[in-house]
Order: sequence, then C-alpha cells, then structure tokens
Amino acid sequence: MQNLLKLHNIHTHIGQYHILQGIDFEAKEGEVSVLLGRNGAGKTTTLKTIMGLTPASNGSVHFFNQDITKKATYDIANLGIGYVPEDQGIFGQLTVEENLKVAIRKETPEVMEKLEYILELFPDLKKFWKKAGGNLSGGQKQMLAMARAFVNDSKLLLIDEPSKGLAPIVIEKVMEAIVEMKKQSTIVLVEQNFLMASNIGDTYTLIDDGRTVHRGAMSDLIQNEELKQKYLGIG
Repeated sequence: MQNLLKLHNIHTHIGQYHILQGIDFEAKEGEVSVLLGRNGAGKTTTLKTIMGLTPASNGSVHFFNQDITKKATYDIANLGIGYVPEDQGIFGQLTVEENLKVAIRKETPEVMEKLEYILELFPDLKKFWKKAGGNLSGGQKQMLAMARAFVNDSKLLLIDEPSKGLAPIVIEKVMEAIVEMKKQSTIVLVEQNFLMASNIGDTYTLIDDGRTVHRGAMSDLIQNEELKQKYLGIG
C-alpha cells in the first residue's frame, strides 16, 4: 500500500508558541492511522496543520505525493481531504438535511448515491432529517459531523476525538461507522480512548511535546506496556 499522506519534520507556531517541533507521520491508503499522546501533545494541531488551518512554519506535508504544505484550506479540502474537528463544526441552526447539503461541493449522481449510503450508515440522521443540528444528542452531532466530511469524494478523513463525551454504547456505533467508512476512505484518527483506538487502528504514531517519539503497528503497541505507560499514562 502506498503512502497517501506524509508529514516530514513539521514545525508549527501559533503566535509565539512553538507547538509542533518535529512531527513525522505517514498514513497508508486504506488504513486507520491513529495519532496518540497525552493532552496538549500536539495531536489536534497536527490535523489543523495538514488542513492548512495552522500552517507549518517548517517541514512538508504531501498528499498523493503532491506538496500541500502552503496550500489554502479550501484547496486542500478540494483535493479530497475531509476534516471532522474536535468541536464537530456543525451548524446548530440548520437542519440535518441543510448541514449535509451545505457540505456537498457538487451534486453529482455519485455524491447523491453516497448520501443515501450515509443515511443507511447513520439511521439517526435519516430519522431526524428535518431536526436542527443543535437539538441533536451528542452522539448524533458526532455522526452528522462525520457524515459531512464523508459525503464528498474524500480520499482521506481526519477525525479528531470522535468518542469525546459519548456514552460507551454510542462509542460502539461510532467505531462501527469508522470501520465501514474505512472501506472508502483512508482515516487519520486522533483519539484519547485507547480501547477504541486499539480496536480500529492499523498503525499508531505517538506524539509527545510536539514531537514524534514512536511509530509502528497498533498490534505491537497493544503489547508494549512500557510505551503505553510512558506516553499515555496507561498500563
């Protein structure tokens, strides 16, 4: 499998703060690649840097071997990268239908077919089609946020903390959806819930203080108590 996404020696500043201080990361086509680390390690900033929301001050981001480091966010999205932010980013005053239609870049037959597929994947969205996004439950808002990023022809999905604040039964539904979405899109996942991450991740990258400190197969990390204790505080 080829590398769909590659970050090399990424440094990112936000104001006077040097947040990312050497991030190396790869996501292979058809896999779920998980970014792991303690709170404040730089995981969310890494996703924002990929999307051009917090541009890199040094290093490079390549998508399908194309350098996208200096591209504008809308150009990056148009290349086929979908982004689900930690705060979900849905429009609370718009209905589920309107949220999804606003997200669609071009109403092609393929996209409309995909929309039907999404409503099968997330039946709650079909059930509450005319309900305002702000009135959905936490789990339904997360499903809507993921659906918005997935509805276009997104070759890559960046998903930030999808399990945050959700009940275990809802987390299971989100996990099942991500596994299904993986059939059509490569996924980069930021997730604090290690049980969830270890169940659906193929590879992992550990970040600590804005630097990549370890990478490998998720199956190896599951067995490595020392790494989990040192960088994630679990064991």
